[in-house]
Parts: sequence; C-alpha cells; structure tokens
Amino acid sequence: MSIYDVTIIGGGPAGLAAGIYASRAALKTVLIEKGMPGGLAASTEMIENYPGFAEGIGGPELMMQMDAQARGFGLEVQSANAESIIEGEGYFTVITDDGEIKTKTIILTTGAQSQKLDIPGEAKFHGRGVSYCATCDGAFFKGKEVAVVGGGDAAVEEALYLTKFASRVHLIHRRDELRATKILQQRAQVNEQIVFHWSNIVEEIRGEQTVQEILLKNVVTGQTSSLKVDGVFAYVGTRPVSEIVSGLIQLNPKGYIVTDDEMHTSKPGIFAAGDIRQKLLRQVVTAVADGAIAAVAAEKYIEQ
Repeated sequence: MSIYDVTIIGGGPAGLAAGIYASRAALKTVLIEKGMPGGLAASTEMIENYPGFAEGIGGPELMMQMDAQARGFGLEVQSANAESIIEGEGYFTVITDDGEIKTKTIILTTGAQSQKLDIPGEAKFHGRGVSYCATCDGAFFKGKEVAVVGGGDAAVEEALYLTKFASRVHLIHRRDELRATKILQQRAQVNEQIVFHWSNIVEEIRGEQTVQEILLKNVVTGQTSSLKVDGVFAYVGTRPVSEIVSGLIQLNPKGYIVTDDEMHTSKPGIFAAGDIRQKLLRQVVTAVADGAIAAVAAEKYIEQ
C-alpha cells in the first residue's frame, strides 16, 4: 500500500505554496483539486499588492507560475473532488470521487466561496445575468449596464474592472460608505462610469429569459425602487469551504478552521492554510505564507 507523506486538498495559492515546500523537502506529496489550479486568485484580473511585482501581475499568470513551480519540484496533482476524510491507525484516508488516498498528513487549503445574496431571482438567473466573477463574465456585458453588490475590496475592484466593458456600473452598498481600502475607494469615486447607491440592498432580481431589472430597498427610509440592469455581480463576502471536516476538527462559529501559528488544527496530523483558516487577512500573500508554514509543520510532524 502506497502512503503519501502529505496530501493537500485545494489548489489555490496556499495549496500550491504548501506543494512547493513539501515537494522540495522530498516528501511524497499529492495535491487534490477539483477545478483549475489557482482558486479565487486565478479569477482576479490584476494583483497589485503581491511583493516583487512593481507593476502588478495577473492572477491567472501568477497562479500558473506557482503551479509550474510546484510540479517542477515533483508535486503530483490529481483532478478530483475530495469528499471525506477517515482517520486510521497512523494514517488518514481521503475519499475522492476518483478513489482513495492514504496519507500521513493532510493540509486543508479548500479556501472560501462567494457568499450568495439569497434573494428571489438569484438562482433563476445564475449564468443568465447573475455572476460572482467579473473577470470570467465581464466581457458579456459590453455596452450594457450592470450592478455590483457589496462595498469591500472585491466589490470595488470588480466594479472598476467592469468599467472596461459596461457602459455604466451601479455599485450598491447597504452602508453609507465603502469598506474597501482607500486607494480603491478613490479610484472608484473619480470614475464617471460608476454610480453609487448608498444605504441600499437588492431585494429581488427580475427578468424574462435574462436579468432585466433589480428591486432596491433603502435601509434608512424603507423606500423601494426599480433599477434597469443587464447583469448583477455579487460580492457580499465569502463563506468557508469546510464541509469536508465538519465534525472532525474545530471550526469557529462561521465555519472557518481554527489553527495555531504553525497551522495545526485540533486534530494531530491535519493542518489548514489560506482562506479556510480563521485569520485577520485573506490575501494571496498570507495564503502563501500559511501554505509554507503548514508544509514545514507537516514535515516536522512526520519526523516526530
């Protein structure tokens, strides 16, 4: 029976960094990823705050380079969906939709997904005007009007990106000021294509075959209004993809994995890194650091 030293579940920045460090340490390492490597970072048009790239670097490009680097050190990558984890004597078994993997340690880097709005019309028009990725779908809205829901960094970044295609971008935020970093706020506020709708929430998405309008509600006055748009991009936060370890290790009330500074979870031999972890800052740079630490911690765990 072949047993891996390290099994990484998730192929975003944290998973790829863990793969680089574990493989370079000559550990028999496999990374399981159900989609394209890169995670959310791969759907980000431009990353400006990753050290070493003064002009910024495209998210897909950065993730492709990390993937190539990890494979160059011998990382094995399996395209599969990890479904469950079973604890055994001296090893774990990861059950995937393509078979089983025996492993001494596991590094969870499953990340986080875009939070849904949970309003009428959202599910109906998903893929027909409702999107959670401007980089993926922005080009479909050339010359049209779109709405971006949210007020954080992701919402403002994507609103700015969408101005390349859309004739007008309506930024809808439930508060009366943005939560995004100041530099992003400034760029949005001077962009004439962006219209702000303060203290508003989207109550319903309407249309026939595709999105045609949204129903807004002012949270201060209670008044409702209709806004004609061809697309809705939702950026109201993220939720952790931690279902695979629910009941197995400690999660915080929001479902994020609790770790110590060395990425140990409450279960010896299982580590977590990146956006899935309870932490202050979820960025590519912190995900990469987490992944490196988790790989070294896993190596020390195996040695002991």
